[in-house]
Amino acid sequence: MNKFWIMVAHTYLSKVKTKSFIFTTLIMLLLIYGLSNIGNIINFFDDEQDKQTFAVIDETNELYQMFEANLKVSGNPFDIEKASKTEEELDKQVLEEELDGIIILENDASNLPTATVKTLSMTDSSIFMQVEQVLQQTKQEIGRQKLGLDAEELNQLFTPVEISKVALEDNAKTEDELNQARVLVYVLLFFIYFSVILYASMIATEVATEKSSRVMEILISSVSPVKQMFAKLIGIGLLSLTQMLIIFVSGFVTIRSKIDDLSALTGGELGFTDIPLSTFVYAGIYFILGYFLFATLAAFLGSLVSRIEDVQQLISPMIFLIVGAFMIAMFGLSNPDTPFITISSYIPFFTPMIMFLRVGMLNIPPWEIALSIIILVASITALAIFGARVYKGGVLIYGKSSSFKDLKRALTMSKDK
Repeated sequence: MNKFWIMVAHTYLSKVKTKSFIFTTLIMLLLIYGLSNIGNIINFFDDEQDKQTFAVIDETNELYQMFEANLKVSGNPFDIEKASKTEEELDKQVLEEELDGIIILENDASNLPTATVKTLSMTDSSIFMQVEQVLQQTKQEIGRQKLGLDAEELNQLFTPVEISKVALEDNAKTEDELNQARVLVYVLLFFIYFSVILYASMIATEVATEKSSRVMEILISSVSPVKQMFAKLIGIGLLSLTQMLIIFVSGFVTIRSKIDDLSALTGGELGFTDIPLSTFVYAGIYFILGYFLFATLAAFLGSLVSRIEDVQQLISPMIFLIVGAFMIAMFGLSNPDTPFITISSYIPFFTPMIMFLRVGMLNIPPWEIALSIIILVASITALAIFGARVYKGGVLIYGKSSSFKDLKRALTMSKDK
């Protein structure tokens, strides 16, 4: 047993010191810091950028003042000046970048305002949206005057209707709870998706690397292949927990001071005030079970290849399973209670993501959660037993991999040992 824990410690320490581990951890911390300070970052670049200036040609001789007034109401997203030159001269100024663009105000067949916007390129789509919004306000103002309505009556007319939403199911989530749960589940699904792919691929690559350097021949003379496999699973599992702990603690400290700003930015959906603690607990449970499920699969697949170049080819079906689970989960975010999602949540390779989706967004009976965990544990156990046999024979297979045909060969060699 001492040799087993020595291998666990060796796997963990050798990986935690690598540049890739340090680099990816720093990248994640920078992303968290950037997210928590996104408002300051946007304001910084907005302050550095000069406000755009547009020349306005008013073909109607009536719309400019109203357009200018509505632009001020909108917060002056860009500056305008009434054109004193011909359209051709202004086109030349835009081409020479002396002017950001031209707005030509006209009336359509219904005698309502329309506009043509000329810019150097079509890349800045925001400016067209801003012009459209200001012009829409101008159009409403003209329509109000024609209909003889005052401003308050017009506002009442365009105020969105409100409906009351009532769920009759016992303990049904409120709309705010559901929105917060959707954001949380969305974030954690991405986290589970990328973590499982990263660490499972790391295990397969680690096994292939040892085989390609013939280190495996030395290891199996002192430690059984089965112990090697589980030592790698636990060692890299501890590595993932270390990285998650660093990210979680740093993220908590960074985001806590900015949570009000982020909540306001997302309409209150990042408050997480109504999310039960059990949702976070289940996120950890399904992440760990999902890790061991795919990590065991990756370990014995990695044992079938002796060249690092063959790893991605052999584990690609496993990646497709993870991608499939993620895509189904993305569909389930808007329809979590459909029969398709319910059935998929009991398929072992889909369970970690899809059952967590259902747990986070629905009030499902405890027996369903327990059943999904039992299915996952049973699948991991069966896969571990089968995987250990394949790993035991697979580590002795060298040469170019013949894909899954080597499974039979590995099983035969494991019986002979």
